Amino acid sequence: MTSFVGRRRESSEARRLLGRTRLLTFVGAGGVGKTRLARRVAADVRRTFPDGVWLVNLAPLRDGDLLASTVAATLGLADWSVRPSLDSLVDFVSDKRVLIVLDNCEHLLDVSAAFVDGLLSAAANVRILVTSRQPLGVGGETVLEVPPMSLPVPDEALSARRLDESEAVRLFVERAAEAVPGLVLGEADWEAVARLCRRLDGIPLAIELAAVRLRSLSTEQIIDRLDDRFGLLTRGSRTAMPRQQTLRATVDWSRDLCSPGERTLWARLSVFSGGFDLAAAEQVCRGEAIASEDVFDLVAALVDKSLVLRDDCGDGARYRMLETIRQYGRMMLVESAQEAMLGRRHRDHYLRVVGCSEEARFGPEQLRWYARLRRDHANVRAAMDFCLTEPGGARTVFQMVTANWPYWIYYGILGEGRHWLNLALEQDPAPTAARARALWVAGRLALLQSDLSGAELLLRDCAALAEKLGDPSAEAHVTELFGVVELFRGNYARAISLQEEAVRRYRRIGEPPGTCAVTLYRMALAASASGETDRAERFCEESLAICEEHGTHLYRPLALWALGFTRYRRGDQPGAEATIGESLRLQRHSNDRWNTAQCVEVLAWIASANGQHEHAATLLGAAHMLWRSLGTSMPETPPFADFHGPCDFQLRETLGDEVFAAAFERGVALGPDEAIGYALNENPRRSRRTSRPRSALTSRERQVADLVAQGMTNKEIAATLVIAQRTAEGHVEHILEKLGFVSRAQIASWATRNSGT
Repeated sequence: MTSFVGRRRESSEARRLLGRTRLLTFVGAGGVGKTRLARRVAADVRRTFPDGVWLVNLAPLRDGDLLASTVAATLGLADWSVRPSLDSLVDFVSDKRVLIVLDNCEHLLDVSAAFVDGLLSAAANVRILVTSRQPLGVGGETVLEVPPMSLPVPDEALSARRLDESEAVRLFVERAAEAVPGLVLGEADWEAVARLCRRLDGIPLAIELAAVRLRSLSTEQIIDRLDDRFGLLTRGSRTAMPRQQTLRATVDWSRDLCSPGERTLWARLSVFSGGFDLAAAEQVCRGEAIASEDVFDLVAALVDKSLVLRDDCGDGARYRMLETIRQYGRMMLVESAQEAMLGRRHRDHYLRVVGCSEEARFGPEQLRWYARLRRDHANVRAAMDFCLTEPGGARTVFQMVTANWPYWIYYGILGEGRHWLNLALEQDPAPTAARARALWVAGRLALLQSDLSGAELLLRDCAALAEKLGDPSAEAHVTELFGVVELFRGNYARAISLQEEAVRRYRRIGEPPGTCAVTLYRMALAASASGETDRAERFCEESLAICEEHGTHLYRPLALWALGFTRYRRGDQPGAEATIGESLRLQRHSNDRWNTAQCVEVLAWIASANGQHEHAATLLGAAHMLWRSLGTSMPETPPFADFHGPCDFQLRETLGDEVFAAAFERGVALGPDEAIGYALNENPRRSRRTSRPRSALTSRERQVADLVAQGMTNKEIAATLVIAQRTAEGHVEHILEKLGFVSRAQIASWATRNSGT
């Protein structure tokens, strides 16, 4: 990211407005710097929002139905519930003080307005900052127009100091120095710089594009060539143009200064969504005037011209375009009559990527492939959007979702996986093996969202189609998944029987071993829940052996958790704690938040059984927060429904409501990494916090806690209660000490949960 220049007045006004309004919208033309300003303001106010500031770039999103789930995923909320994403998000942030930045909303204006209105109405501590080319039109919205940068005053005596007071000039000079290291502008250049910035109306993107041209042109030459371009656009008129035309003329000029190959590549790169790597550019954009070996040089040339931006990530460079530049490229692509051809190339490339990941979905490379798919998730989405506009494209959507179906589970985007499959299933009802596979994958995702009725409908359709087609793979998966249905209903013997049959079928048809490992894990769960611990342990050992032999490291923590739960059921508390602890330590290298939650949950049961009651209550609070981060409450399925309630009841009886609530809230306030550390006894403060009951708050302290929960600062609390600010600070310090908390967020969470008590 290049340096941030100017905007002091706008930044100050935005911070002031965010203290008064819950919805602030930056409005302005493309290229005026709304995104950059929003990022700077978000960074400036970060301390005001103890639960985080979150940037959601909506530019790559085309399907408005996915807006709420996209925002939820950015905030770290997974989608393991059949509930609407907005409802889950409201629950997740209801006791949090967060700022959400929705960037580039203009193409989803109505959907964005409905989302923002719904979220702000239901979550009192949330504030939203929007960037858009027009307001959302939501009640309570405050609009801040982002103007161009300040310009030198005409007809004033020019000097380096006076010119430096102009934001536009400072931006030009900084970008020029970046483009031409060692560049020194003399007094004779200042007049030309001032004229150029005025000619560009102070539009930041136009200024940045012009500054790059100092590599080959003088400032006067840039002005002359821009004037030629402006004259063409206005048919010779030398009057001032609207700002949109100024930016358009500047981008036109940048295009004219590109070689034919650079212009062609610029247009073709616009087909990507959310960025791309070099291999993707070579595969999608080569051919017909661009050789594969020339793509890198052309990309590098566009980077030099600031038309493509380079980002470094863990395993190499990725590239992206500013949305204004990408949209211009898309216009060129449409004019070239190659839009459909490039859409098919883009689709085919990401279909190949997903296909390659299928081969590794149960092996040692699975996490690397999941990470790669996650980086290109916006492109996979765009490819599926394109597929649904093409005849027969629904079957490609089937492939793109089902080829590596564990990916959707691993990242907790189950609802989105079902969304794409539902669209494709409606569009293509033909009785094919691809449809059968889509049905059982959709059924699996529905089951994991605890949508048993929806899952059964899908699985019955799949079973009938599999029988008609004679499809042994679909028959095996349906058998397994009907076993999961029985497990979730507490019919353990039937669950084991069906899943044993599924394992036999998987092995007969050569299904990847990882499928068997997961099935054995659930068989162990059913056996443990029914008290057949010896049988359960055999299932666990078999699952672990498969993981070890085939390198399916993602499923080893699951098998260890099942083994730990089995030992807990047997009464071997030390063995259970050690085994689940090993599972939890492995979670630090993966994203399986479901297993993290169930590990912490069972460790709470173990701590309670060991007499560590306050520690157990804190673990229950941590588990509660982890379940919430999955978009669900504690699962109402075995074994959780069988053991959570009794544990919770016993702890409340033993500790009393007040001590239990304080310990529970300490767990709720832990982040995921802190929860893991606490569960593994790595938190050095745990022993000090679990030895004494909390003192009750005074009535004044309760008032202060309630005001903290409303998001007030100490100064605002003092004004509300008509007390000195230092007195308010003292009350907050006493509350932290009495409740054993370390942050205002913990106070807010506690006050929200204990309101009215």
